[in-house]
Amino acid sequence: MQSCLSWKSFSVVLLFGIAAIPSIITSQDAHSHHWAYEGKEGPPEWGKIDTTFATCSMGHAQSPIDIKGATVADLPALKFDYKAVPLNIIDNGHTVQINYPAGSKLTVGDKTYALQQIHFHHPSEEQINGHPSDMVAHFVHSDSDGHLAVVAVLLKQGAENSQLATLWRNIPSEKEKAVAVPGVQANVTNLLPADHGYYTFAGSLTTPPCSEGVTWFVLKHPTSISANEIAVFAKLYPENARPIQPLNNRKLLESK
Repeated sequence: MQSCLSWKSFSVVLLFGIAAIPSIITSQDAHSHHWAYEGKEGPPEWGKIDTTFATCSMGHAQSPIDIKGATVADLPALKFDYKAVPLNIIDNGHTVQINYPAGSKLTVGDKTYALQQIHFHHPSEEQINGHPSDMVAHFVHSDSDGHLAVVAVLLKQGAENSQLATLWRNIPSEKEKAVAVPGVQANVTNLLPADHGYYTFAGSLTTPPCSEGVTWFVLKHPTSISANEIAVFAKLYPENARPIQPLNNRKLLESK
């Protein structure tokens, strides 16, 4: 039987990893150095493209991972408080991203993170027992000190998701230009499954500069997405998923 750990003991591990990092930046800051998901600027080469990307090849707590053998632990619930907001959307050349204004948050135990943006990968970057999902939505949050927490919501082919249908209808035709869409709201609560059970581990950004010290929460249950909705995104991004990275003896916990 797997042993149970407390959230408090795991938090010490996460905070130790974060404390060594003076700042964490998001992938949007890496646009001055071109990178890709294939070819000469693909994932195996990210660490060589620029010195600021060195962690992509030298880091020891990289994401994504294959989730298997997690230890069941007494973890706090994920408390989502996401607001419906005017849609601000961008195709940034690597994914479709929804920018979020202040006011939406995630609370985990005694920590609170503000939702910054949501973006998508096809197929899912995270795997569970060696199996990817059709897509994944990454909800990127930041606390008051700039530390990042990412919630990964796996998307599995099934019924249409009305929120995704709305987002896809409003993807800008011009890349790298954010668009505020008049009269359209994003309500990303509708992308969350009913059950918020999760896996958690210390990891990194999955795009350059691959900064570590990111707390990951991967929801155990997927949200439905239709075959057509998958096809719309796949037409833009046939494969924008970083390959699986070594766990390197990191703690991998699963909520009860």
